[in-house]
Amino acid sequence: MGLFKSKQDKEIEKKMLIKKTMNSMQKHISKLEEQKKVYIEAAKSAKQKGLTAQVNLAISGLKMTMAQQKKAQEMMLNFEITSQMKDMTMMTSEFLKGMSTLSKEMTKLTDNKDFAKVQKQFEVAMSSVDKRSMEMEVFLDMSSSEFASQSVDPSGIKDEEIMALIDDVASDDELATETNIDDELKSLREKMSSK
Repeated sequence: MGLFKSKQDKEIEKKMLIKKTMNSMQKHISKLEEQKKVYIEAAKSAKQKGLTAQVNLAISGLKMTMAQQKKAQEMMLNFEITSQMKDMTMMTSEFLKGMSTLSKEMTKLTDNKDFAKVQKQFEVAMSSVDKRSMEMEVFLDMSSSEFASQSVDPSGIKDEEIMALIDDVASDDELATETNIDDELKSLREKMSSK
């Protein structure tokens, strides 16, 4: 293999690194889950034996493990969201390259006497595309900064709205389950009475 890697090879390496990082984070979270169980069991055993100092030590270890696990889960979620934002940015970049190529091909197909008019339209179109691209980059930069600071929700959706939506779905599910049970009971009564 040559000294220089192709663009495709570099992209594959990046994807493998992202996947490896995700797997590593997931393993760490799982390991912390196992550690929680160990501390819980130690606290239970110490309590049964009346060893107050050991109970307190196990509880301290459990608190520390839970805090680490929460932080690791936050890091993993941040990594996933950032990766998705990168994919969106790459897609936008590819779209803009495609539009540029298509516009150039369209220009080649036009009649020479209309070239000045087509060139002007092309410049207007590309100016608009560039403007939208810059606006999207500014938006993504702002979103990334706000996401990193975790002080502002870039989506503009409030937690109350999300919780209300979750509560609505949960209550609909409960209602559907209760209706299904009522229907089944009615069907069973009908079958029993017909025998």
